[in-house]
Amino acid sequence: MKNVVLSEETIGVVGAGIGGLAASAYLGAAGADVSVYERNERPGGVANRLEMEGFSFDTGPSWYLIPEVFSQFFEDFGTSPSAHYDLVQLDPNYRVFWDDGDRADVTTDLETTAELFESYEPGAGEALRRYLEDAEEAYEIGMHRFVMANRSRFRDYVSLDVLRSARGLSLLGTMDDHVKTYVEHPKLRQLLQYTLVFLGGSPHNTPSLYKLMSHVDLGLGVYYPQGGMYELVEAMERVATAQGVEIHTDAEVDAIEPRTNGIGVSLGGDEYVHDRVVCNAPPATAERSLLPDHAVKRSSGDWDDQTWGPSAFMLYLGVEGDVDPLEHHTLVLPTDWDPHFESIFDEPRWPEDPAYYVNVPSVTDPSVAPDGCSTVVILVPIAPGLEDGPDRRATYRETVLEDLAAITGVDLRDRILVEEMTAVSDYERRFGRPQGTALGLAHTLFQTGPLRPSHRASGLDGLYYVGGDTNPGIGVPMCLLSGKHVAETVQADARGGGLRNVLPI
Repeated sequence: MKNVVLSEETIGVVGAGIGGLAASAYLGAAGADVSVYERNERPGGVANRLEMEGFSFDTGPSWYLIPEVFSQFFEDFGTSPSAHYDLVQLDPNYRVFWDDGDRADVTTDLETTAELFESYEPGAGEALRRYLEDAEEAYEIGMHRFVMANRSRFRDYVSLDVLRSARGLSLLGTMDDHVKTYVEHPKLRQLLQYTLVFLGGSPHNTPSLYKLMSHVDLGLGVYYPQGGMYELVEAMERVATAQGVEIHTDAEVDAIEPRTNGIGVSLGGDEYVHDRVVCNAPPATAERSLLPDHAVKRSSGDWDDQTWGPSAFMLYLGVEGDVDPLEHHTLVLPTDWDPHFESIFDEPRWPEDPAYYVNVPSVTDPSVAPDGCSTVVILVPIAPGLEDGPDRRATYRETVLEDLAAITGVDLRDRILVEEMTAVSDYERRFGRPQGTALGLAHTLFQTGPLRPSHRASGLDGLYYVGGDTNPGIGVPMCLLSGKHVAETVQADARGGGLRNVLPI
């Protein structure tokens, strides 16, 4: 018989990822007694930090985008990003190397970028201006009328006001088809579509409304918090604890059970019963592994047909010397990247000619590497569910490092001082990610907006979902908003039940 610990007006949060931390902070500010249960030794989930012999690596997100969302989060608690970390804007945003020897820098300076586009295709500079005007309109409508407004259910979209706003968004058609109406050159199309990888999609399965990401990138800029993205996690932890939230680490939840007096959260031999539970674990994992059968109005098999975003093959490398000409954010691309996307979404396999991302934060931030050294992270998007045993990892490591040397001229192989690898099985084992996806549910047409899992668990009062697999979706800014939205949802359900209404519902 498990020890049952009963609490009054409490909320349990399962998982201290970005969404779980944000939700706990807002719920704590609303007067709830909040306990967070994190399976790992410190908060952050995938957004964590790896430290080895003076080198520091962000293990998850490394792009700080849409700064207004971060500012709003901290302002909601009477503080600001600058009170917690030093934020710098990167210039260039990123550097691109192609496998034919070509290279380009992309910046937020429209004239410079327009000249770059024009150099590849006559008229492309003006086409870029038109495209970015459309992307900005899509961003303003999409972010300010839909994403930030917490519209996660079909009924949230049926008012005339909302439907009029939606006319400015194009849902039908893929990004690739849409971008072709502006520019034809394949490299220019790549530059306008690479951010789709952040959404877990490809140019051929992501709706054209996500052109708004070009405004995020080229209009709003790319930033970096000195010390790395984990500085954000530590700042969020401070904000949450200041609201009275208790964060328990090394606390792995092995079951979530409906009880007559609330929702039980089981950790080993103990069960803690809360009035409500917010689950930051992927809904698919919760419903397959943590909840009893038939606890929600969905079978575990319903998740089998979902499109999961890529997993990742990651190399964390502490390197002697500099790595010029690699930039803080560097993309290494084949001139034809379609086979790589096919290897993720159509015929799962390890890509033979990969497109990948190289993060070198030591270019901007000397604190993340010892003197005279560089911190390098290489991320290759790969299909979820792939076999990734030691031999496969070792072989692919050599493939990627050889490719990097051939395309960029930067050979790291003889000067690696420390090294760590992560791949599919690690995301599944350490973070409970279905099939080892590194990102979650891809933003395909039928997994966008109200078609993503709801914050309310279907058919089980008192259980809520938060994080990248819910609305509004993948990415650190979206997970921040997801935390705020689920807190608003809890407050809407609990009015009169003791929570102070401190959020703008």
